[in-house]
Amino acid sequence: MKLLPISYATRNLARSPGRAGLSIGGSMLVVLLVLASAGFVTGMRTSIVASGSTRNTILMAAGSVESIERSEVGMQTSGILAASVEGLRRLGGVEAISPEIHIAMPVSRTDPAGGMNTGGSVVFRGVTPAAWLVHEGALLEAGRPPEAGRGEVILGRMAARSLGFDPASTSIGNRLWVGAEPLDVVGIHSGSGSVIEGEAWIDLLDLQVIAQRDSLSCVVLTRDEATPESINDFAVSRLDLELVAIEETDYYATLASFYRPIQWMVVLTAILVAFGGIVGGLNTTYASFASRVRELGTLQTIGYSRPAIMISLVQESLLASAIGALLACVIGLVLIDGIAIRFSMGVFGIRIDTLVVAGALATGLLLGVLGALVPAWRCLRLPIPEALRTSL
Repeated sequence: MKLLPISYATRNLARSPGRAGLSIGGSMLVVLLVLASAGFVTGMRTSIVASGSTRNTILMAAGSVESIERSEVGMQTSGILAASVEGLRRLGGVEAISPEIHIAMPVSRTDPAGGMNTGGSVVFRGVTPAAWLVHEGALLEAGRPPEAGRGEVILGRMAARSLGFDPASTSIGNRLWVGAEPLDVVGIHSGSGSVIEGEAWIDLLDLQVIAQRDSLSCVVLTRDEATPESINDFAVSRLDLELVAIEETDYYATLASFYRPIQWMVVLTAILVAFGGIVGGLNTTYASFASRVRELGTLQTIGYSRPAIMISLVQESLLASAIGALLACVIGLVLIDGIAIRFSMGVFGIRIDTLVVAGALATGLLLGVLGALVPAWRCLRLPIPEALRTSL
């Protein structure tokens, strides 16, 4: 089968800049939406899945397993745990037991002009120095840890970006407000892409004063020789504490399943819009091909077969879609990648990785093929004499 040269498709694309622009723009918008949707799902899933350690166990209030923020545990729990359970991890003579408070509170920040502007809700984690032993993925990237009694806080990278600090390190030295309580940002921490990056860490006692609570949300511990069964036996035997033990990985796996319907909703929305883009592309492509029916008939009379002409038309459509897909990927990597999205667990960033880019490019190519096959078939099915008599 004799094929038309690829230059024929490229020249035809440039014959009508307006239609070419519509095809490229339509492909770019559809691929950009797919890119953002896939990045949203990937960012949320990665943030939750990356959280939790297989050696960590969380002790929460019975009946509040679904949410740490609703849990209330007695302040004495960590001390009782240390005295009752053997085989917990110890570093430098300090046991890896982290009493914590998790609470989301509205935050305002001071702008350079001295006025107040709302920063949004931030998840605060009240911690002690032992938290750094338990959460091994948490790293202090800049500044220093908060000190007790001084109203200091360190922000996760994504939490800082959600408050308008980009890069995150520019937040150090700024003052945040929780109601009438000032909090000075003294550091930035990261968490290997986990939910920790969307949190603000503050001294446990300071957060108790701000939140006006006399209980913990949970106690997180790291096991060494101890087993999950021994921790569970402790929780069951201490009826007075009303505790339940859950593995940290299991807790975040439950959260992941809870948010899965949201992820599917985002994916379904992207599919529906992509379908609409295909339908719109069919109309644009058919209008472009229909104006060239006589030209296509002429190509058949000089010896080119219909399959060869169809391949050339698909090449033309693929070229426009590929340009739009590449533009969408560039825009996504420059403008969308890393955008902070708030959710109940804090903040996560849209993540456009290699797999997301590959899927977006594949979507663009699929748009090019599907958008050309039907219009090309409708234009080529005419008999050659009728095609040659068609008026331009």
